[in-house]
Amino acid sequence: MPRPYAVAPRTTAFVRVIARRTAPVVASVLLAPLLTAAAHPAEPTPFTHPGVHVGRTQLDAVRERVRSGQQPWRAAYDAMRRSRYAVLDRRPRPYKIVACKPYAKPPACMAEREDAIAAYTHALLWYVTEEQAHADKARQIMDSWSAVIKDHTEGNSGLQAAWAGSTWARAAEIVRHTGAGWPQQDVDRFSRMLRHVYLPELSGKVADYNGNWDLAMTDAAVGIAVFLDDRKAFDQALSRFRARVPAYFYLRSDGKLPVPPPGGTVKTQQQIRTYWFGQKRFVNGLGQESCRNFEHVGYALAATSHIAETAWHQGVDLYGPVRERLAAALELHSRYQLGEKMPKWLCGGKPELTMGPDLEVGVNHLGNRLGEPLPQTRKLAARMRPAGTDDLFVAWETLTHAENP
Repeated sequence: MPRPYAVAPRTTAFVRVIARRTAPVVASVLLAPLLTAAAHPAEPTPFTHPGVHVGRTQLDAVRERVRSGQQPWRAAYDAMRRSRYAVLDRRPRPYKIVACKPYAKPPACMAEREDAIAAYTHALLWYVTEEQAHADKARQIMDSWSAVIKDHTEGNSGLQAAWAGSTWARAAEIVRHTGAGWPQQDVDRFSRMLRHVYLPELSGKVADYNGNWDLAMTDAAVGIAVFLDDRKAFDQALSRFRARVPAYFYLRSDGKLPVPPPGGTVKTQQQIRTYWFGQKRFVNGLGQESCRNFEHVGYALAATSHIAETAWHQGVDLYGPVRERLAAALELHSRYQLGEKMPKWLCGGKPELTMGPDLEVGVNHLGNRLGEPLPQTRKLAARMRPAGTDDLFVAWETLTHAENP
């Protein structure tokens, strides 16, 4: 009995002949579009400028709200303008070598971070007031550093480069793309500084370090990539984000234990629990450093939101895949920072409640753009307003992101 759908031998032979005769023609027809595409590859989508941390629409909203006296933006602006970062007679303090040892505060490290925040502060003041003096001051600070700095050294070099580099990129992006009058030769020198003094530090392997390092370094890398129009560096930063965030903020869907840090040596149950500062029970939103202190979790929350925000301005939705993690982390840490009693099984019942001004960017996207309730986070963010600066890499985010779609 013949097999169902079997082809007769003669028919098979005929098909083979036809196939041999027509294969070149068919192949040429099928491959023609592919060969044309290969000869003329699609151009990558251009970056949107300004588009590091804040976009033009956000900046326009800030200007309108401040000038019309709307709150909390006017109060946030006034606090920024009264700060030591906003004075026009500030003298930059550039260093050739920025040597940063862990748990130390060398003058070079503090000067670099503070001058970067000052440049960003004056860039925001320039956009809101349109006073050229602020644009000139931002440029002066950035030009002073790009003319001098050559390297970062010592144990905290990667983290230091991350904190300063993320802020430099935000300041430079506004000044360069809003008509502030930055000469091209100075832009080029600043670009070389970011590419050769900062990006190499940010590519360091820190898988086994506390996760706020990886996220802060990615924050700086993605902002610098946009400023440099460097698609390869941008894509690398996005890949790093996608790998690290699930290993920092826990969800029950991960299993009984958190995801191990990507590319690291922390793999066994005991190693993971030690890496998570001795925590044995894991709940939605817990961070890898929650039982260290809430300050470092705040750094991670801020950096995660910064990276996703810059990508959002470039048409890439990083928020979506981490929406549940980020919302859970914001709510968990906000609840206890607000004073809810900590259970004994969580960090021994004695966490360090030291969160800084790290909430505005995340709560704006999840709460205002996507409609997540976030009751605890909204309450804590309102209590902290106007959010100022941590003197590291977070600055003036009530002004730039509070309820700003």
